Amino acid sequence: MQTLINYLHYPFVQYAVIVGLLTALCSSLLGVTLVLKRFSFIGDGLSHVAFGAMAIAGVMNISKNMLIVLPVTVISAILLLKTGQNTKIKGDAVIAMISVGALAIGYLLMHISSDSTNISGDVCSTLFGSTSMLTLKPAEVWVCVILSVFVMGIFLLFYHKIFSVTFDENFANATGIHAERYNLLIAVITALVIVLAMNLVGSLLISALIIFPALSAMRIFSSFRSVVICSAVISVFCAGIGMIVSILFSTPVGSTIVAVNILIFFLFSVFSWIGFKKN
Repeated sequence: MQTLINYLHYPFVQYAVIVGLLTALCSSLLGVTLVLKRFSFIGDGLSHVAFGAMAIAGVMNISKNMLIVLPVTVISAILLLKTGQNTKIKGDAVIAMISVGALAIGYLLMHISSDSTNISGDVCSTLFGSTSMLTLKPAEVWVCVILSVFVMGIFLLFYHKIFSVTFDENFANATGIHAERYNLLIAVITALVIVLAMNLVGSLLISALIIFPALSAMRIFSSFRSVVICSAVISVFCAGIGMIVSILFSTPVGSTIVAVNILIFFLFSVFSWIGFKKN
């Protein structure tokens, strides 16, 4: 405990904790909607797109890669949604195409252009989370805070419309809610969360951060609001515990957070199996 307290006195650790908890909270809010709409793998596809965008930023020697990664990921989210509605190419096929294509191109660009002698290490840290979480600057923390507040504000402001679109798009359209417009909104804020989460867990583990808290909450609760609240609590708790374990035992941050999420999922599954279920 004393070691943890000593670490928490360092500003770079405080920045990492703030960004980590905010990212986990935003991911959990969107995770419930994405799971219920059977669109969970959009996080996987967009994370690979973000990886490719980071590689492009590296080739162009752009130090602030957010300038490339953010708009590319948002545009890709829009294209995923639009193309996925094409009857000739189904949504899951589009996600697979973009996911694999962006991952391959990103790795190819990094391999061709990188001056680093440890290209495998650079790729691995990008895919599974890197130490850049511990080198965040105050300006980057503020960007994360602003984006997180924006995502949470959008979700709360349009909560009832997102709820309607999540469960029944036809009913939502019949009541005057433009389902396509709110699907687009969900895709865009999902892209923002993906960009926020890349430094925390890496591009390959982002889907776990989005999906596991929602699935855990669904083991116990039935109502949409209860699942969203429980998912948010679980996600923040797992992120906090994961970062603490990572600090104390020098384990990879992203993998540790995902491991804690898996443990909580199995624990909630046991609770559900023995009949501990709430509305």
